[in-house]
Amino acid sequence: MKKKIALIFGVTGQDGAYLSKFLLKKKYKVYGVKRRSSIINTSRIDDIYNDINSKSNFVLLYGDLTDSSSILSLIKKTKPDEIYNLAAQSHVQVSFEVPEYSAEVNSVGTLRILEAIKNLNLEKKIKFYQAGTSEMFGKTKEKFQNENTPFYPASPYGVSKVFAHWITVNYREAYNIFACNGVLFNHESPIRGETFVTKKIIQGLINIKNGNQKKLFLGNLYSKRDWGHARDYVEAMWQMLQQKKPNDYVIATGKTFTIKEFVNKAAKKIGFKIKWVGSGLNEKAIDIKNKKVIIECKKRYFRPVEVDYLKGNANRAKKLLKWYPKISLDKLIDEMIKYEIKIYNDKL
Repeated sequence: MKKKIALIFGVTGQDGAYLSKFLLKKKYKVYGVKRRSSIINTSRIDDIYNDINSKSNFVLLYGDLTDSSSILSLIKKTKPDEIYNLAAQSHVQVSFEVPEYSAEVNSVGTLRILEAIKNLNLEKKIKFYQAGTSEMFGKTKEKFQNENTPFYPASPYGVSKVFAHWITVNYREAYNIFACNGVLFNHESPIRGETFVTKKIIQGLINIKNGNQKKLFLGNLYSKRDWGHARDYVEAMWQMLQQKKPNDYVIATGKTFTIKEFVNKAAKKIGFKIKWVGSGLNEKAIDIKNKKVIIECKKRYFRPVEVDYLKGNANRAKKLLKWYPKISLDKLIDEMIKYEIKIYNDKL
């Protein structure tokens, strides 16, 4: 039986790494695409290279979503059955600083892949997955967000992803491309990027515990997020492309927690007893043991437009994909802490 071939844009990111490992276990041949850089940033997929069983079925290629010829060449070369577009300028706060670049990669980059599929007459051969985000819902007032909830993005990142979502729908309807949008709510893991708040919190608290950092600075403590584990969510991506008909799916746990609640859970697991005092920008957490302030709020970590509440309804995915989140927030935090402690100890 012929191996299925997957082409993953954004393979060195959190989701790209987990998806690669998942597909390799499914006996796929995986081609992963990364941007060429003078800095080696393949740490998340280094273990694939070191696994003799995976090495022959995993190939790393260079490409860029800002270059149409690069995308065309990659698709011609790899002849994929499935394309997963996970590449993006994915940091919300950064998108306010580089809005044009965010749109170029996230919006037009998605269009370039779809155009390549169409222009190569591969509409009937290739299945396409587009990575969406709960940030597209932004300032919505609905209690739960599902596939029918209107988008109300509150950042250039969210806006750029809304374009990518609708151009994927448009090419599905106009050219009969098997194209799916996965509207994924926040999903974390031990290999989450250091600029993301969950990673920042756990790294910061461990550094404070070990005497290598005095304080952790955060923004809005009362933003509510629906957090899952990336390992669960990449399985949903794959499931979408195994269906008879293409569709769009919200992937979420249906549970929401504030940043402050996440901090409290992580702090307790790391061994802190903390007490919160003050309010607004003056709110801070004190280590009860030594009476020192270890967490403070800083205005620069607030977004220009805040997204206060996100909570997903994944009933369509549960019904059609038979997908359910397996890993709880507590287990996710445990994994992240264990990983960070190992990294810290390995440096000693």
